[in-house]
Amino acid sequence: MDVLYFLESELEQALIDNLQKFLLELGKGFAFVERQQRIVTEDGDFFIDLVFYNCHLKCFLLIDLKMHKLSHQDVGQMDMYVRMYEEKKRRSDDNPTIGLIQCTDNNRTVAKYSVLNDSDHLFASKYMLELPSEEELRHQLEKERQQLLAQQGQTDNDYETIRLKVLLKLIQNHVNTI
Repeated sequence: MDVLYFLESELEQALIDNLQKFLLELGKGFAFVERQQRIVTEDGDFFIDLVFYNCHLKCFLLIDLKMHKLSHQDVGQMDMYVRMYEEKKRRSDDNPTIGLIQCTDNNRTVAKYSVLNDSDHLFASKYMLELPSEEELRHQLEKERQQLLAQQGQTDNDYETIRLKVLLKLIQNHVNTI
């Protein structure tokens, strides 16, 4: 058995074991869809580590867990998963699918020169074994929310529709400060 697969599967199991806490950390409106969701194609089967759906934003969130530094292969794999999901699973009334790669270490070169740089639907972030305090997260989230609202010329009334983007940006910025 592949050692990296075994370790990724252990991380996946830990998240499933703590699913309620993990869903609360993701934010409002998330529902767990499936673990190791199988996507069948004419050339073979593919398995997405974790699939969630956000009822408020009406979009799927695909999470791929990696026990190594972000690589261009990881980005290509997630890009393919998102494209397959768009074609095979997403309903016409759903918003575009979002892909999130959780890895042990960020790779700024890959992030800068891959499709991650130009995509509003693909993200990579470093996961941590210990999260910042609740107060630190609240402060950072509010700061990110205000910046994002200002950039998009929106008001607090639009908050829920961009909540996921703020959360993902928070994850990315927190990784950069580590």
